[in-house]
Amino acid sequence: MGKNSTDTGEQMSPMLKLGIDLGPLILFFIADELYDIFVATGVLLVSLVFSFGVSWAMARKIPILPSVSLVFVLIFGGLTLFLGDEEFIKIEVTLTNALCGVALLLGLVWKQSLLRMVFGQMLDVDDEGWAKLTVRLGLFLIAIAILNEIVRYSVSTDMWVAFRVYGILGLNAVFLATQIPIMKRHLIEDE
Repeated sequence: MGKNSTDTGEQMSPMLKLGIDLGPLILFFIADELYDIFVATGVLLVSLVFSFGVSWAMARKIPILPSVSLVFVLIFGGLTLFLGDEEFIKIEVTLTNALCGVALLLGLVWKQSLLRMVFGQMLDVDDEGWAKLTVRLGLFLIAIAILNEIVRYSVSTDMWVAFRVYGILGLNAVFLATQIPIMKRHLIEDE
């Protein structure tokens, strides 16, 4: 292994990591409040590329989940700006969550824990734990996709932005908190 093979991303300060992860979303919300969804989408695109670059420069590796999100946001955000249609950036949330959820579940069908591939260095749980967490996260992401579609069709764009920033973030936090007992139960103890 090379000199940069250690996970320097783990050495990144938690506040910096939080800023890199949540910064683009917060800037998206602020830009929407100050201007509109199109300016906010442009800000989101630029800030995601910037945060991705900072993350890569510090960790010297391409993070999988942010990469998937970046690709979808670039495509659908680009379509939003190019075609002047805000529905594309709203649909991105549905497609990203639904496809990631389905991919997780299909991985299990093929006897692969994609969740372990992504988070295996951060969390050491047994095979049964990874399977349970993968099923739960896959179903949760599909539920978020469905919920996004319901919200997208039933509220204003400004309300959707608030749901996108705070609602989904809050639901993710609650979901993660409810998974802590299963993580603890299946944690592999070091000798």
